[in-house]
Amino acid sequence: MPRSWFHRYFLYDDNYRNYKIPNMDKLVSSCCNVESVPKEYVFPPELRPGNFTFSVSDSTPLIDLGGLDRAAIIQQILRASQDFGFFQVMNHGVDEELIKNTSSVLKEFFEMPAEEKATLYSEDPTRSCRLSNSSFSYGGQKITLWRQILRQYCHPLDKHIQQWPQNPPTYREVVGNYTEEVTKLGSVILELICEGLGLESGYFKGEISENTVFSVNYYPKCPDPILTYGLTAHCDPSLITILLQDQVGGLQFFKDGEWISVQPLPNSFLVNIGYQLQVISNNMVRSAEHRALTNSREDRISGAFFISPTYETIIEPAKHLLTSSNPPLFTSFSYKEFLLNYQANFANPHLVLERFKLQS
Repeated sequence: MPRSWFHRYFLYDDNYRNYKIPNMDKLVSSCCNVESVPKEYVFPPELRPGNFTFSVSDSTPLIDLGGLDRAAIIQQILRASQDFGFFQVMNHGVDEELIKNTSSVLKEFFEMPAEEKATLYSEDPTRSCRLSNSSFSYGGQKITLWRQILRQYCHPLDKHIQQWPQNPPTYREVVGNYTEEVTKLGSVILELICEGLGLESGYFKGEISENTVFSVNYYPKCPDPILTYGLTAHCDPSLITILLQDQVGGLQFFKDGEWISVQPLPNSFLVNIGYQLQVISNNMVRSAEHRALTNSREDRISGAFFISPTYETIIEPAKHLLTSSNPPLFTSFSYKEFLLNYQANFANPHLVLERFKLQS
């Protein structure tokens, strides 16, 4: 089987030592001060952001997790997960100072000189932490996204944290504390969804949510944002994704035939519904197609905390939800199998679940 996005990001590959490691000067940060976009970052005209209409949303679901009415919170989450596929949460229990410190130390990391980050740059999929670019093929052409990604495995934390950046000096302590708190928040959100779907308490505990990864995306300011993407349109392969954003806009979701720009709110998180939750709910909730644009004024940083099944976990519609009038819409599959298919169809999110749909 040829090496793939899946092997680079999710699986061990015994042949990884044969990878040719790109030079650090290939990182997108080396293009920060250029006057034009290098050709390897330029998308074909028909795919460029300017070809699609979009608007700024003032109706993004915002859910107060600190409210007293649990039933109302659950209904708000379900409604947002059905209608939008994402929502923002406030009063979520993660300390505001910890969020501020995490944002600060992530910014410090990406502001370090390239040579200080060179030891983290790798295509070795066995590493608990690595810095890399993102590329994919379109029509035989390899295109590089206008971003760097620092990908860090988080569970179990004591196993992986020693591979995380040593600089800035507070990085491991701050980000380690942050991932522990966001893991707790994810458990709260999943339990609320569990209750809303009518599943038994604890359905999303254990191996089905044990695979946690913190991916930090750095999008430098771009001389011509209309030519390239920070991240192309996709849905997340996870159960849920909890996103930390700075105050620089750039995230867009596709809804009702247009792209909607979502403005980040201070001290809040954006929660994406992933493909796994869509399957388990038998389409009661849906995954949201989204993308990231660049801008010519400011750098942007976001931290996506993916909560996913372990690779061998079997995913299928929850049996408790199935009836004669609500038959299963998807077959059973392992998360590993899903990820291979996800990679093959990454450029076309509408096809990702087709392989696993049952014939009606």
